[in-house]
Amino acid sequence: MKNEHLTLLELNGLVRQVIETALPREYWVEAELSECRESRGHCYMELVQYPQPSNLKFQPSTLNRTPVARASAKCWASKWMIVRPYFERTTGQRLQAGMKVLLKVYPQFHEAYGFSWIVTDIDPTFTLGDQAHRRQEIISQLKAEGVFDLQRELSLPLFCLNIAVISSQTAAGYGDFAAQLADSPFAFRTQLFPATMQGEGVEQSVIDALNRIYDTTQQPSPSTFDCVVIIRGGGATSDMSGFDTLALAENVANFPIPIITGIGHDRDECILDMVSHQRVKTPTAAAAFLIDHAQAVLNALDDAQADIARMAQQKLSTLNARLATLQSVIPRLFSVVKTRQEARLSQLYSRMAAAMQHHLPARAP
Repeated sequence: MKNEHLTLLELNGLVRQVIETALPREYWVEAELSECRESRGHCYMELVQYPQPSNLKFQPSTLNRTPVARASAKCWASKWMIVRPYFERTTGQRLQAGMKVLLKVYPQFHEAYGFSWIVTDIDPTFTLGDQAHRRQEIISQLKAEGVFDLQRELSLPLFCLNIAVISSQTAAGYGDFAAQLADSPFAFRTQLFPATMQGEGVEQSVIDALNRIYDTTQQPSPSTFDCVVIIRGGGATSDMSGFDTLALAENVANFPIPIITGIGHDRDECILDMVSHQRVKTPTAAAAFLIDHAQAVLNALDDAQADIARMAQQKLSTLNARLATLQSVIPRLFSVVKTRQEARLSQLYSRMAAAMQHHLPARAP
């Protein structure tokens, strides 16, 4: 009957009671992260499941897939401050979109905020699946070969103005990079070495571009590049897989010129980023890094010029003060010397007169 009704708060309270009664314990659930963000110490996740089966424990999200299930999950700060360090220490990476994870959760329904799964634990060994495990093996092999940190041992030239760029010629990121350098007050010179930056063929295409750059520096009339910049815009996490290969990492790590990478969003970090001389977020961040470097050198030169002028002025002031002191002392010293010499001459004259009188015969009376 219409008179027998519930308020929304009462209805939601019934839902909460049913959920707490029907699902009284914690559950381990496998899902993929479509979003993972932190706010005020808490972690908020969006979980999805796609229809195709997969044996991979790390399955990047791709386009044109419709999830068969979605849910929101939260890990409160009190748990997150324990779970996160353990996960990152074990896997060597942060929780991020595209990861498949195994979460321990319990259901929570709030009358005002609705339903959410509350995360109490994460199993990092599950995430270390085939793809992630291969990635860790590549990193370990690079470190065993002693090449992992080779790029960071290089020094970026003070006047880093001649730039070799590896990117897609039609990429918006390359256009933004070139425009930002062109608008700067410095005379940057860039040369593009086109390469495939997503999909199949990324590895070999970028390696070929590096080889072309190296060959250019070895020609009879070589082009001298101060650094190499590898850039592309952001994209799906799966698009980063081409930058997570052993062959490409070895080529970059052993390259004799500093390499700057700006190939993804802030949350993306690939092996190529790890072995490069400098990793930045985006192509525009790469341009900003080069501009800031040039500005820092200019500021250092200005400071050195000011220091030289100041030291020269201080030296000149010191010499002027010494000269002024000498100017006041010399007349006094000259007077003392003159007096002494006059007295000495007087004594000599007296002695000579006495000697002459002694040796000259006396006149007869």
